[in-house]
Amino acid sequence: MGVEAAIRVDNAPCSWGVLEFDGLAHVPVTAHQFLDEVAASGYAGTELGDWGFLPMDPVALRDALHARGLALVAAFVPVAFKDARALGQGREEALAVARLLAQAASPDWRPLLVLADANGQDAVRTRWAGRITPSHGLSPEEWTTFARGVEEVARVVLHETGLRTAFHHHCAGYVETPDEIAALLERVDPRLVGLTFDTGHYAYGSGCQDGTAVLEGLKRFADRIWHVHFKDCDPVVASRARRETWDYFQAVRRGLFCELGQGCVDFAAVMRLLREHGYRGWIVVEQDVLPGMGTPAGSARRNREFLRRVGL
Repeated sequence: MGVEAAIRVDNAPCSWGVLEFDGLAHVPVTAHQFLDEVAASGYAGTELGDWGFLPMDPVALRDALHARGLALVAAFVPVAFKDARALGQGREEALAVARLLAQAASPDWRPLLVLADANGQDAVRTRWAGRITPSHGLSPEEWTTFARGVEEVARVVLHETGLRTAFHHHCAGYVETPDEIAALLERVDPRLVGLTFDTGHYAYGSGCQDGTAVLEGLKRFADRIWHVHFKDCDPVVASRARRETWDYFQAVRRGLFCELGQGCVDFAAVMRLLREHGYRGWIVVEQDVLPGMGTPAGSARRNREFLRRVGL
């Protein structure tokens, strides 16, 4: 696990409905409003969010963050790694993001590049998110293409910017279930690629209703975790989604990822495990909502208050 800093807490634009999926109109929140609300809610940093949401000029971005006492923690970059033809464009997009991260970084933290599959793009994986079976997975040849692509992007980013890469397992993508996470990690160089462990996506992707799978996943992948996302998962919504065969976006629209403490994830136990394994880095609060959903600023405050109650 990472060793750069003590555990700190940040939030991300996805909690305000600013998401990477094609066809979704952004929530009517400006970058400055978002940053003001993150800082006012008690967070110490933020992830970058969609390319172009926060300032793309590194000086302007660094100044906007510094004025609010916020660190730039990481950035999420989805790439369709299954398709070798998409790798070139994905590599260039990742490099552009990584260069901005490196140039706008605060002195006490080197941001992470958070890679993921191009989630929500494949109709089958989107349709069956939360109930994936091996028949929905990659072939051996596709796994080879996928893993080589992840390694190539991570290697180029490290060489060009000095930043590390942590892969994010994500529902509605090709790395969702525990076994798929293991399959990827077995195929990539542990010196190049770590894991971004997301509690909510792990809970839903594992099919678990009571949160025990999250604790098992933390133990299983402890040595590969470089970054952590705190997200809760509503077991009632998850159960209904599976029963009524909702796709990923239907489940999110109906509140799959609820406020922290209202779902199945035992965050106090998660924190104990992270500390036992010596985690040093950031906890990113993410309450994924679609544009226009919920009360982002209010949820951010309540989520931060909840984490204080569990000792963070």
